[in-house]
Amino acid sequence: MQGVDAVHEPPVEAPQRADRLRIALVSPPMLPVPPPTYAGTERVVAALGETLVAHGHDVTLFAPGDSEFSGTLVATPDRSLWSREYRDDVSSFINVTLAKVWARHEQFDIIHSHVQTLGFLFARHCPTPVVTTLHGRLDVSGIPELIEEFSDISLVAISDSQRRWGESANWVATIHHGLPLEQMPFRPDPGDYLAFVGRITPEKGIGDVIELARRTKYPLKMAAKVYDEHEKVHFDEVVKPAIEKGIVEFLGEVGPMERDPLYAGARATIMLGAWPEPFGLVAIESLATGTPVIARRAGALTETIEHGIDGFLVDDLTEAELAVSMIGDLDRTRIRERALERFSPERMTKEYETVYARLVAGARSGRASRAG
Repeated sequence: MQGVDAVHEPPVEAPQRADRLRIALVSPPMLPVPPPTYAGTERVVAALGETLVAHGHDVTLFAPGDSEFSGTLVATPDRSLWSREYRDDVSSFINVTLAKVWARHEQFDIIHSHVQTLGFLFARHCPTPVVTTLHGRLDVSGIPELIEEFSDISLVAISDSQRRWGESANWVATIHHGLPLEQMPFRPDPGDYLAFVGRITPEKGIGDVIELARRTKYPLKMAAKVYDEHEKVHFDEVVKPAIEKGIVEFLGEVGPMERDPLYAGARATIMLGAWPEPFGLVAIESLATGTPVIARRAGALTETIEHGIDGFLVDDLTEAELAVSMIGDLDRTRIRERALERFSPERMTKEYETVYARLVAGARSGRASRAG
C-alpha cells in the first residue's frame, strides 16, 4: 500500500443488474474491514459490502488500507489506527475519510456513512444522497440535540429501542444487523459452563455475571477485552478476585476461531448489563450456535431475544438464577434456525437496497424538477 490515496480495484467485474447502483460505504479508520478480533460496526460493514457486491452493485469501501474487500477499496488511512497502537482522538482521521469521499462523491448514486454523528454535516451538504446508520447510543453526549438539529438528513436505526430517543429525526428505516452466521459451530445439548463475551466495564454487568456463576456453581468463561484504563481498573477490582477463587476462567480478547466454539459449548451466554444495547451482536452470535442468551431486559435485547424461546429476559439476579435452571427446556436447534433466518446478511442487505433505491429515486426526481 503506497499512501493514503491508494485504491484497490476488484479483480473481476461484478455481475450486471438493471437496478445496479454505484454505492460508497464509509467505515471508521480505527479497525480494518473485517476486523481481526471482536468489533461491531466493521463486521456489519463487511457483511453488507460483500453481499451488495454479490448482488451486482458497484461498491466502493472507504476504510483503512489493511481491509480486505472484493469491491473497490479506497484506503483512508493506509493502516488502521488501532493496529499501530494509536489510542487518541480519531475525529481528525474521520474528517480525512469524509474529505476523500467528498472528492469522489460524483462517482456514486448513494453514500452510506457508518462514522456516526461526525458525518452529519457531510450528509447535509453533500450533493450525492447520503444515508447514515447509527451504531451507538443516542441518549448521551449531546446526541439528542444533534439529531434534533440535523432532522433533515436520512438516518437508519439498528433497533426500535435505539431510535426512540430521536423522535424528530428523519428515520428512513430500522434495520437489524445481519452477519454470515451459517458456519457457526452447533451443539444440540447444553454445556457445563456459562459464557461472557464483551468488554470489562461496569455497564456490561460484570459483577452480576460473576455473582450468577457463583450462585449457580457453573464456571464462567470470559472472552473480553481490557484496553482502556477504566477497564483495567474494573478487571483488577472485580474479575481478578473471581479468577483467584476459581469462579472465572479469563480468556482475554479472542478471535472467531476461539470465540465461536466458546459460544457453542456453553450452557448459556450471559448479558446482564443495565446498559441499553443499541443492538447486541453477541446475542445473535450466541443464538446462531444454538446457545440461548440470558439477558437483562434492556435495550435492543428485548427485540433480538424472544423470552422462553431464544433464552430469557430477566430483571435481577434471582430471575437470572431461575433462567439458568430452565435452560435445558429450550430447543437449541430451533434457536439456531431462527437466528440464521432473522439475522442474515441477505435479509439486512435487501432492506438497505430498498432504502437506497428510495433515496436515489427521490434525488433524481428532485433534480428533474429543478431542471424543468
